This record gives sequence, C-alpha cells and structure tokens, in this order.
Amino acid sequence: MDELPIGRRVAYWRGRRKLSQQVFADRLGKSKSWVDKVERGVRRLDKFSVLYEIAYILEVDVQLLLGKDPERRADALNCIDQVEVQEIRAALERYDSMSAYFDAAPFPPPLMDMRKAVSHAWLTYQYGRYGMLTRALPKLLRDAQAADAGHDGDHSREAAHLLGQVYQIASSVLRKLGECDLAWLAADRSMAVAQRADDPLLAGIATTRVCNAMVAMGRPRPALELNLTIANRLAPGGDNDSDPGRLSVYGLLLLQGAMAAARLGDTATVDDLVNGAHEAALQLGSDQNHYWTSFGPTNVELHRAAAAVELGDGGRAVEVHRQRIAEPMFNTLLPERRAHHLLDLARGFAQIGDVANAGEMLLRGDRLAPSEIRCRPIAHEVMSDVLRRTRGAPPSLIAELAEHMGVGV
Repeated sequence: MDELPIGRRVAYWRGRRKLSQQVFADRLGKSKSWVDKVERGVRRLDKFSVLYEIAYILEVDVQLLLGKDPERRADALNCIDQVEVQEIRAALERYDSMSAYFDAAPFPPPLMDMRKAVSHAWLTYQYGRYGMLTRALPKLLRDAQAADAGHDGDHSREAAHLLGQVYQIASSVLRKLGECDLAWLAADRSMAVAQRADDPLLAGIATTRVCNAMVAMGRPRPALELNLTIANRLAPGGDNDSDPGRLSVYGLLLLQGAMAAARLGDTATVDDLVNGAHEAALQLGSDQNHYWTSFGPTNVELHRAAAAVELGDGGRAVEVHRQRIAEPMFNTLLPERRAHHLLDLARGFAQIGDVANAGEMLLRGDRLAPSEIRCRPIAHEVMSDVLRRTRGAPPSLIAELAEHMGVGV
C-alpha cells in the first residue's frame, strides 16, 4: 500500500468506506470530476488542508494517505478498524426475524447463494485472512439474517443453520481481533439460532464459541461448566450415534473445556479432558473438518500444547510439539490452525526464556497466516516480550516483523 500513488490510496479508502465518487465529492464540496482526476493521478493533492479534510471524511489518519502509518503498522490494512467494527455491530443489532413476524419479509437471498457465501467465509477464516473476512462480514450477516427471516416451510431450517454458522464465523474472528464483547454477542446469537435449526451438533459448536468468548472476557469457570454440560449431552454412545460429525463436535467441546480449565489452573481437569478428546480423535481416525472443527488427533495435540502454555508450563508445550506432533500431519492442517499453534509455541518458548526460538515461531506463523500474528493482541504481547528480553539489537527479520506489527523496537 505504501508504494501506491496518493490518489490510489484515496480511492482505496473511499471504496473501503463504501462511498461512491459522487457522495465523496459532495462531502468534500468538490465535483465528481475533481475526485476522479485525483484518484487517477491527473490532479495533484498538494494542500494539507485538503488532505486533512479527505482523511476526516474517510475516517483515517492523514499519514495513511501519505503512505505512512502513525502506529508503524505497514500492514494495517490486514486488520480490522473501528469503522468496520461499527458496521459489524450494526449488523449484529438487526432483528430481521422479529420484523418479519409483524410484516411481510422482503425477497430473501437464494439459499444456494448463501451456502456458497458461508463456505467461502469459513475458508477465509481457516486460511487466516481476517481482514478480508471482516470487510465481508457486515453484508454476509445482513444477507444471512434476511434469508433466515424470509424463508419458511422446508427451507426455514437450512436458512437458520446458515445464519447460525455466520454468527459463529463472526464470533471466531472478532475474538481473535480482541473484540470480545461483540464475539460474545455473535456467539450467543448463534446458540439461539441453532435451536431453530434443530441441529444439536450446530448447537454444540455454538457452545464452544460462547465459551471461548467467555474465557476471553475473564469468565473461565462458567465456560468450563457449560462446555462439559453440552459435551455430556452430545457424547457418543447410548442413544447417540458415533458418526464423524458427533465425534468432532464432542471432541472440540472437551478441548475447549480443557482450555477453560487451564485458565483456572486446574491441571487434573485439563489432562482428563484432553485425554477424552484424544479417545474421540482416535475413533475418528484422522484430522477432518466436520462442522468446520478441524478436529482430529493432531489438533488434540495442538490443544495439549496450548493448555500447557495457559498453565504457564512452556517447557511442556515445547515437549508436546517436539515429541507428539508429527511434522507431515501438522503440515496437512489449515493455515489458521498451524499459525495459531506457532503463536502458542512462541508463548511457550518465551515462558522458558528462549526468546530466539520465540521470535522464530512468530516469523514462521507470519509466513503462514500474517493476520494471525500481526493482528492479534496476544501476538503483540509476545513480540514486546521478545524485543524487551533480546540483548542488543534484535535480528533484522524480527525487527521488520515488529515494525509491521506496530510493536516498538
């Protein structure tokens, strides 16, 4: 972005704010032709007063228009900004289904189109492209809500199912980006919609999103209890089958319960739950992606390492990585899972004072999924720790990544 002419940067931010050239020109008090010439580079922007007015209308810092960044985050465009947060909040605050109860619903989006859009959003998340996803979320939320409100009869359950998935996608990415209150709201909505979709497994996955948000908000005890309650109801055996979907959802509930227990410092419960998930994974046989869980034997070990980090036992996390995670199986996982694990490893190495390897894990994670490292608050904390404890000047690659992250060297 920095190397673009200033007119192209203005066009980029105008497009990101969903302003037409005419609307943008009207707000500036200029003609549409003037805006077009600026964006094409025909007309120069050499007055700071005009630049500041443009920055004000586009709700960005003027340094961004000049190809600089006030926070030294050269890749800031990969992360969410407050305008997008407000757009997502506005979409989450809609109550289309209640409006449809009183008035005829508008023509809803076709379910075939919604299925494709939801699958694309899941893959965008699992490939760690968070900036792309957050920019698409407001429209996806509105479309899914309209579909849920507008379809009835045989199609109502599928529409609710799709909306529940969209809420879960929103919750997952918002939690990663530190927007915990919105993550909880989206997850809570997903649980309610899952009941209308009449899919217990969708409700089980919705439970993990709620509990993740609760842990992020400092509420691990109720998160642990809720995960275990729903896991017990969905457990394979008895009247419940043992198909791959159920095994995956059940196993993920146990793993998320283990993460909540780790936040509480309850080592015994962590071990019990991870081992229970391991048994479910062995029945499944391999890492799969039923209900978008990425659940399987390798992912269980990733959570074993992550729980060790939460317990403050970085050495144990490194041991799990080296002794229990086979590199070929690890490399088959989707980028978000791998980059997330490398971030956990960076935290583990930092806990045992190995800042060189901690930095290396951040670099590896950044190569896999830059947004997982550059946009997550926890990654910024790790990088700050690495820089603070590095003797002398940090290695050039670490310094460069820190620059991209906006973390002071």
